[in-house]
Amino acid sequence: MNKAELIDAIANESGLTKTDAKKALDGFISAVGKSLKGGDKISLVGFGTFSVSERAARTGRNPRTKTEIKIPAKKVVRFKSGSELSGSVN
Repeated sequence: MNKAELIDAIANESGLTKTDAKKALDGFISAVGKSLKGGDKISLVGFGTFSVSERAARTGRNPRTKTEIKIPAKKVVRFKSGSELSGSVN
């Protein structure tokens, strides 16, 4: 499912217009991004938890040349699904 299909699904499920559904989805994405950038954790009970974790610097290898490269440390977004979401998938 891509963004346009998700907007259509939100509009159908909620009774919103596609324009309002797009605004709601864009607002959600923006709010989540700002919260995660600020170091917050977002918990949606039953759906899941978004969080940021640190990935340590490490040494990798270029598969083509076999030379070692240094991969810098960075922050990554993690998502852990909630029990209701996991249950609905299984």
